[in-house]
Amino acid sequence: MNDKTEDRSDGLEPRQQTTRYVRADAQRNINALLQTAMTVFATSGVDAPVREIAEKAGVGVGTVYRHFPQRSDLIEAVFRQEIDACADAAIDLADKYKPVEALERWMLRYLEFIATKRGLAAALHSNDPAYETLPICFVEELSPALKILIERATTANEVRTEITPDELLWAVASLCTSVNNNGDIEHVKNIVSLLIDGLRFRANL
Repeated sequence: MNDKTEDRSDGLEPRQQTTRYVRADAQRNINALLQTAMTVFATSGVDAPVREIAEKAGVGVGTVYRHFPQRSDLIEAVFRQEIDACADAAIDLADKYKPVEALERWMLRYLEFIATKRGLAAALHSNDPAYETLPICFVEELSPALKILIERATTANEVRTEITPDELLWAVASLCTSVNNNGDIEHVKNIVSLLIDGLRFRANL
């Protein structure tokens, strides 16, 4: 991020507007930025030009820097939002589908989250302090969410009992290596489905 020119045309000014209006307007801009950045990162990677994100979000470049002074701030916010959404999806799927189907659907949801976030691995291993808490966030939010689905499936005798959330998270993340190499997410989805079939083996013993 080299262009730090302040942009006053994003609707956040003038400052004499009420606090409530500014906060609501700012939140709309933040939401638009995060949603757009997520889409751009999925297609162009986390090194995509900030100006491209700002233009597609319908805000000025200065708005991006106002809320996210560093590129790492924006990347972290996008991934945290996605982690939250992925964790929340576990409860939603558990309410809508039978245990093992909910488990499979969530793992595919998690696969898409990991596979489409180009540049995530490089960012996490860049030694940038901004990303230090993201691996912890993965464990603290996604592991309990997956545990709920596993416990429901094992209680229903639909999958074997000796399964841990961390093992499945690691397995799916490892499969995404091939996606990074050739971009074939459909192939990996098939493997995840095979993995679920393997979890069914000896489920009733």
